[in-house]
Amino acid sequence: MRIRIVDAFTDRPFAGNPAGVLLLDAFPGDDWLQNVALEVNHAETAFAHPLPAGGEADWALRWFTPVTEVAMCGHATLATAHVLHTTGAHDGPVRFATRSGVLVATPAEDGSVTLDFPTAPLTRVDVPRGAAEALGAEPLAAFDTGPNVGDLLLELADEKTVHALRPDHKALTAHSTRGIIATARAENPACGYDYVSRCFFPNVGIDEDPVTGSAHTALAPFWSERLGRPGLTGLQASPRSGRVRTEVRGGRTLLNGRAVTVIEGDLLV
Repeated sequence: MRIRIVDAFTDRPFAGNPAGVLLLDAFPGDDWLQNVALEVNHAETAFAHPLPAGGEADWALRWFTPVTEVAMCGHATLATAHVLHTTGAHDGPVRFATRSGVLVATPAEDGSVTLDFPTAPLTRVDVPRGAAEALGAEPLAAFDTGPNVGDLLLELADEKTVHALRPDHKALTAHSTRGIIATARAENPACGYDYVSRCFFPNVGIDEDPVTGSAHTALAPFWSERLGRPGLTGLQASPRSGRVRTEVRGGRTLLNGRAVTVIEGDLLV
């Protein structure tokens, strides 16, 4: 079967967030899926297979990190939609049946893809004891992001603080189900983005994720409320970096970005 490595939330190779993508006839056993994801060794590997016509979804989709299956992944969904569109395996909007419900990905003529994801419910919580020391900065506020995302969102003082973070990844594991989203308002919106973030997920084997679509289902409503606009652009300031255009529509959040296939080959097992 064919396997592809796709850089998502970027329009150029070697940036954004890489994901493995495999289109299957059906899902093999979970051990096989997990072993392939470990072999690919990117933040996520996406596995998809077509569903019978006439149902609520067109393709079934699952995501695995090198160590576990996850409930939601934005960049690997974007990567899968990109592969389906560019290979002709599916035309037009595609509905994915996932652990987080039916997620729709709509390709545009400019090559970008818009993902329709559930908006993460934000609940303000106390900053956990030890979180500031683990992160390496004192948060202004903390928010739980709900079961689909499973992160602790921490607002920091400014963009420079987010860029300068050097967290203790082992210590971060005590503070959320999946990881930590650190964010601040953009220092200069004229640079083309409204807020900045970094995402640390040591609980699922990813010390720092390059660009995290699922995290933006929490970042988008957080910053849209504060900035007074439904449509924003977020910069994820990892070493690879990437931008996610977001639009909050009540209980749904739209995530828009591009993707580039960088590797294509045969999986021999």
